[in-house]
Amino acid sequence: MKYTFVVTAVLSIAASSILNAQSQSRRMTIVGNGRLDRGKCTIEVVVDGAAEVEISGNTAKLRNLAGTTPRWRRFECSGPLPRNPGDFRFAGIDGRGQQQLVRDPRNGGSAVIRIGDPQNGSEGYTFDIMWTNVATLPERDRGDDGRFDGRSSADTPERDGERFYRDRADAFRDDAWRMHLFARIDKDLDHLQRNTLPIGGDQYRLSRARQELQQLQDLQGGGRYARRQIEEVVETLKTVLSDNRMTPQDRDILNDDVSRLLDFRAHARGYGMP
Repeated sequence: MKYTFVVTAVLSIAASSILNAQSQSRRMTIVGNGRLDRGKCTIEVVVDGAAEVEISGNTAKLRNLAGTTPRWRRFECSGPLPRNPGDFRFAGIDGRGQQQLVRDPRNGGSAVIRIGDPQNGSEGYTFDIMWTNVATLPERDRGDDGRFDGRSSADTPERDGERFYRDRADAFRDDAWRMHLFARIDKDLDHLQRNTLPIGGDQYRLSRARQELQQLQDLQGGGRYARRQIEEVVETLKTVLSDNRMTPQDRDILNDDVSRLLDFRAHARGYGMP
């Protein structure tokens, strides 16, 4: 009888440990202006006990440390968290318990935030992480110590704009563009976001287009292809063209992207797609 009780207790503890070790992965939702020199994520989770959130690149894991299994509410970022960012800040926004940064990505790797909820019942917790990415900044944007000095490449639109248009023209010089079309359109949308006011409907429509395009890239990366998904991206891009404010040159680029997507859809079988 005693032996049975001990075995039952051990198995119960082991099962609890396995449950607590489980994690829930989530991919970020892109919001904001998508600048490369700096970024921000807002994360909201529900915790009843203790949990950790680990952010790396464009994904995050929510781990249960104690209590009821935590839940995701949102994971919104202006862009992926870089490895070894030049600067990093954590700010707890909401929640009755404690939120603590326990791993700084500047030490190499991911950022980890630990949440402790001391009271009975679940509670929503919200926090922000913010960073600058010195590795992507041109030399003119750095101070004497090599760190970000408060300016950005957006302060010199002529040089950056010229580089963008030149690189785009080079991307379509041969017939290999279909193999990289989705990534190229994402760069075009990123360019538009950089030159659009950071709030308002224009940014929302661009963010939605990038999210749908990311889903299309994920399907392609997995060796799959969805005609309906291309049609949804096309319709979203047409909405951007109809409603967003942009320069005539950028409007021509987005019209070209739509035409190339339609061409890709029409000739997908020739590129190994079903």
